[in-house]
Amino acid sequence: MVFIGDCAPLSFYQSVRQLVTSRVDADAFAGQNSQHAVLENLRPRQVVGSIAHPPVVRTANIPAMIARYITSTTGLVDLFDNALLTENMTLWAESRRSTDVASIVNYLVLAIGAHEDEDEPGSAYFEYAKEQAFASLGGDLGIETVQAFILITFYMLGACQINSAFLYFGVAVRAAYAIGVHRTEVNAHFGPQTGKQRDRLWKSLRILDLFLSTSMGRPPATSDVDCTVSYRTLDDQGKDVFDMLDASVQIMLVVENVVEEIYSRRKISLSITDGISMKLREWSTRWLQQLKDVTSPKAASGNVAVVNGACQVIATYCYAVMLVSRPFLMYELCRRLSDGVTQAPPNKPAMISGRLKLADACIDAACLMVDTVSDLINRGVITGRMPLLVSWLFASSLVLGLGLLGGFGRVLEKYARTSIAGLDFFAKSDAHAVQYSVIAKSLLATAVGYLESREMQERLQRTASSSQLFGLVPREPQHNADMPSPRPRTSFGASDRSREAATRPDDQHQAFRSLSSAGFAEMDSAAFDLPNSWAQTTDLSFFDGLLDTQDSWSTLNLFPFEEGGRIDLARYF
Repeated sequence: MVFIGDCAPLSFYQSVRQLVTSRVDADAFAGQNSQHAVLENLRPRQVVGSIAHPPVVRTANIPAMIARYITSTTGLVDLFDNALLTENMTLWAESRRSTDVASIVNYLVLAIGAHEDEDEPGSAYFEYAKEQAFASLGGDLGIETVQAFILITFYMLGACQINSAFLYFGVAVRAAYAIGVHRTEVNAHFGPQTGKQRDRLWKSLRILDLFLSTSMGRPPATSDVDCTVSYRTLDDQGKDVFDMLDASVQIMLVVENVVEEIYSRRKISLSITDGISMKLREWSTRWLQQLKDVTSPKAASGNVAVVNGACQVIATYCYAVMLVSRPFLMYELCRRLSDGVTQAPPNKPAMISGRLKLADACIDAACLMVDTVSDLINRGVITGRMPLLVSWLFASSLVLGLGLLGGFGRVLEKYARTSIAGLDFFAKSDAHAVQYSVIAKSLLATAVGYLESREMQERLQRTASSSQLFGLVPREPQHNADMPSPRPRTSFGASDRSREAATRPDDQHQAFRSLSSAGFAEMDSAAFDLPNSWAQTTDLSFFDGLLDTQDSWSTLNLFPFEEGGRIDLARYF
């Protein structure tokens, strides 16, 4: 038994599965994906015994491994002076290596860099370093101890062992608190250079912690209570300096606020939405354009690691928008599937478009994420293992599949297929991406089949009334019965369906940008067309319970693991 909270992508998937199988097609998802256990690596683990001697390191391959390490970690953790890392590592490899904590850290860096290189014994580096890291805990703690367990966590995330990563990360946090890296005045005692390194170590802890806690729906291990490290870097004029780590930690703090205010309390209100949207707009104004400039084709000749880092930060921003607007998308989907509506009613008065605007924002954020990731994949820029991108991309594929199912536009089929292509790209080295891709394909097939069946039903109804004009169908006595509707097709072997013509990304994201420029304070409670009880505070437990066979849409469980949620991992061990 393991706990998965409401904000996790897997919890969102469970809500989507309940909605689709109850309202659209009971066989929508393959049986093996109906389980909740999509956490640990499905591949058998190799049990490695005690390693008596340090593994051999080939110095000729160190630059390539360091490059892959920097590419994977940029934007998430910043533990060293990367400009000197290759040189320092080469000098260490050429010298007589010892078993001190610094050597343990070096082996872990190489293990992450060698994760995808079959010619390098990355697993041997990791197993040796992990064993030595635990053996060293009895000695004096230092920043190397914190670095070591951060790197162990990062390696296990790349190996799709997220529960294990979650446990090892707790050691890193306790070690960090023990040496006081959360207090900038303590860090300053070590001099400017080391003090800055310790500050960035704490920021790295916060980013990694909030990714772990959000992706699994669990309380974070770190907190800003009693923390004095600044998350902004200012120049001599007091203006913000562009810093990838600062941009990353700031958006993660917004994600933390979304989880605390909405998903932990299971309530949403206009004031909460307004406050969070203001924070997202402030972050977007400060960072988004600079990050998009880094990932633009003009910057393709720049630092690949920085481009990958910027992509991960943008994806986190998109996920933050999806988190805060996701309840409204589910609300709209339940209404449409209950009413049999496959597209938004035209010419709606402006005062009742607020709910749709929030639902559209969720979809537009998913489109922006997919556009950014797919563009870099097609340009060959994204490399290595990216557990954060895989998790957020999975959530976006669910949003896009729901948007297509709910009639938000057939162009979403193109975006959904693009998100699946991204998951397939990561599936080459990520076991989670393999399962996520299968789930997303099943949802897409169900959505397309559902829309086609409705279109066919409408076509048959028109044919029944128009064919008599010219005798296309001979007039015969007909029973007064409803026209049968074909069952949606959900098999993956179905023929390729026509896709909508691609529209320009800038046009697609116009609604998303308009959301950033218009405050929610301009809307009153009537704009959301919600019951009177929602006017001040909306209790999301209003959605609790499985969908029944009645017309009421209000029984969707947005929090499927809150009561009686069971996650069976036994068959994976």
